Amino acid sequence: MVFQIHILGSGSAMPALHRNPSAQYINILERHILIDCGEGTQLQFQKFKIKPAKIDHILISHLHGDHYLGLMGFLSSLHLMGRTKPIYIYGPTELKDIIFSQIKASKTYLNFDINFTPLEAKESIRIFEDNVMEIHTIPLKHRVYCNGFLIKEKPKPRKINKAIVQEMNVPVAMMHRLINGEDWVKDNGQVVSNRILTLDPAPARSYAYCSDTAYNVNVIPLVNEVDLLYHEATFLENLAHRAKQTFHSTAREAASIAAQANVKKLLLGHFSVRYRDVSEFESEAKEIFENCAVVNDGDCFTI
Repeated sequence: MVFQIHILGSGSAMPALHRNPSAQYINILERHILIDCGEGTQLQFQKFKIKPAKIDHILISHLHGDHYLGLMGFLSSLHLMGRTKPIYIYGPTELKDIIFSQIKASKTYLNFDINFTPLEAKESIRIFEDNVMEIHTIPLKHRVYCNGFLIKEKPKPRKINKAIVQEMNVPVAMMHRLINGEDWVKDNGQVVSNRILTLDPAPARSYAYCSDTAYNVNVIPLVNEVDLLYHEATFLENLAHRAKQTFHSTAREAASIAAQANVKKLLLGHFSVRYRDVSEFESEAKEIFENCAVVNDGDCFTI
């Protein structure tokens, strides 16, 4: 089952020809999610052949322009494409007024409803769940209220060991109970352990997005052992003073978070426009955390 992260924008405050501002498209089990929506995100959909009409959930981390200024244009385009099903937006409380004041000022009438969930909690909260996945906020440390997001599968049910259940003539009516972890009690009272009759499911997968933030150890337990962590790395370590002033992180600091959280892989992004060549970010991070990579617009990662 698919769990993919498409990088639509990997730059920071100012757009560049080779990097758009922040935006990511997530497909988890055919749940389609947009995280942040910087300027030009719609063109990135076209460039990388992604169908934006599939998106049902939009997560906005904070109200700095490089993370949301493409949102209103995207909503307008969905209207022009004939969308009628609701869209769900999660972001700082003030974002609702920003969206609806623009709709009012332009006398726009959308064909679909916007279901807005205001985010204002300072602790991690679950903002969405269905039968297969959950989305949680990751409070970050920035100049304005800011959240990252943790997207994870729910634990899967156990798998029937077909060869064993056939050999032991386990009743078909037991199958649903077996995948939920029950033992099989025979008519004579003998108990057959669930572990004999079933196989372990594939482990639940997880992705964490952390941008923008100063170095913040409070995120470590929230991203502990995730399969893939995207962490902003706006600056190299020689500009650590600048990172501190602007509430951003260096590549070394991002790697430190990944190492302490024991994540499986680290992605670095949100690079300052001053850096054309970002290979040094990866080198700097690998001194602390080996399994890492810098991202570029258009990259796609599968968990």
